[in-house]
Amino acid sequence: MGEGFTDTPERGGHGRVGHVPVLLKEAIDFLAIRRGGTYIDATVGLGGHSYEIAKRLGAPGHLIALDKDPAALEQAAVRLQSSVVSDEEAVDGATGVRARRGQSQSDWPQLSFRHGSFAQLADDQGPATIDGLLADLGVSSLQLDNAARGFSFQAEGPLDMRMNPLSGETAEQVVNQVDEVTLANLIYEFGEERRSRRIARAIVRSRPIRTTAQLADVVSAAARPMNQAERRIHPATRTFQALRIFVNRELDDLRDLLKAAPQLLKPGGRLVVISFHSLEDRIVKDALRDGVKQGHYCWLTKKPVTASEEEIDRNPRSRSAKLRAAERI
Repeated sequence: MGEGFTDTPERGGHGRVGHVPVLLKEAIDFLAIRRGGTYIDATVGLGGHSYEIAKRLGAPGHLIALDKDPAALEQAAVRLQSSVVSDEEAVDGATGVRARRGQSQSDWPQLSFRHGSFAQLADDQGPATIDGLLADLGVSSLQLDNAARGFSFQAEGPLDMRMNPLSGETAEQVVNQVDEVTLANLIYEFGEERRSRRIARAIVRSRPIRTTAQLADVVSAAARPMNQAERRIHPATRTFQALRIFVNRELDDLRDLLKAAPQLLKPGGRLVVISFHSLEDRIVKDALRDGVKQGHYCWLTKKPVTASEEEIDRNPRSRSAKLRAAERI
């Protein structure tokens, strides 16, 4: 698909529990985790943030891990639960060294895994019951790196893009069934793509489109980069982002989360949100600003926190990440 192109921004790479999220230290610091508290990881992914939260909570605590993607939830559950060992010391078979692996069963919090969207949070939890809520938005490495999920144009795969593959329209259905004007509008609105009309026209003329590679080729031909700045990202990046957001109702779900948060958080509870594009960040910024005006929050980050140069070098996908945080009054 062309070397040097940037793919869809996403949350993390590989690490101790299979996932090292973007802005991990910063997110944990802003959560200011209270031992024995109740916390929600609203986008558990492969459990990177959740692991760091859980080991700080200790046995009296409760971690609620949520994800739309049942595959992510299943893998996170295995990894988080395998981090717990008995109080007895384990012997390394290769070296004979006695050492503890993971965290002791006697000091590991209660874990609850829930399959669903942000909209369900307020219904599932009582008011003022949560000490902290974290949402790491976007698509996870589990989804992006699996060609069969259809999120990336870097490998041939079916046009699916559903975070929950058990329900909802696929990207293939949208691409092949939506009329040209509606398609252009959603590419413009959710992808902030200036050439949306030209791209939509090319898509309609090329139907049926069945795979990620087909779609990427059609979009690339219709939206060739005009300058050096545009050449740094693949011409299909914004169109793929738009389709993914539309298929998964990502912005509506984010609004649901931000609406529920003031009800869920205890006084002193923390809300931390990491976004990866301007549409998400604008919604988060506006919601927190309104919450401050209404007396729900005090700001913890008047300006967004971004990744360090060191982190960007280690994980280029962190370049677009922005963290915003607030504390419930």
